[in-house]
Amino acid sequence: MPLNSNESILDHYQAMELAVSQLLIEKGYFTESDMFAEIEAMAKRTSEIGAKVVARAWANEEFREALLVDGTEACESIGIVMGPTRLMVVESTEKVHNVIVCTLCSCFPRMLMGVPPDWYKSESYRSRVVREPRKVLAEFGTKVSLNTDVRVHDNTADMRYLVLPKRPVGTEGWSEEKLSALVTRDSMIGVRVIDNPAS
Repeated sequence: MPLNSNESILDHYQAMELAVSQLLIEKGYFTESDMFAEIEAMAKRTSEIGAKVVARAWANEEFREALLVDGTEACESIGIVMGPTRLMVVESTEKVHNVIVCTLCSCFPRMLMGVPPDWYKSESYRSRVVREPRKVLAEFGTKVSLNTDVRVHDNTADMRYLVLPKRPVGTEGWSEEKLSALVTRDSMIGVRVIDNPAS
């Protein structure tokens, strides 16, 4: 059947995705409605979810400790289902600055931060941040002291990392809602730090 003028030709991967999804629907693994519901749910995932997790960790020491021990379990305790992936949370401090990458493709904690930014998926970022992290961070405007170790964490198909940024000075006593407004996607990736409110 010829394509309409409004339709575009599918590339190899798009055609493969369409064929596999149709086959799974025909075999009864899920329905077309299930598939669209999941797509819609994925579209609603944003970095605001991760920001709430960070704010809870800043405000609640018990939750922070649980998050660092088992990120998946801690998130599920507050109603965030991570699915089959294991969540590892790494905390940035005065002595350690953490940054995440997926060197093979674009694995990303989508349940907490939605779709990864284009630069995160770029070959340049994926290859350079493991070789010259300080230089890459500086390009984002993040200068890390030479007295601070920079640790790069590589996401995999079954494991995702989330950076727990340093809590800004001057936020003592703030509510979780107010704290979460400070947290950005890039700070949870580790390429940026969160400025103190006074600055």
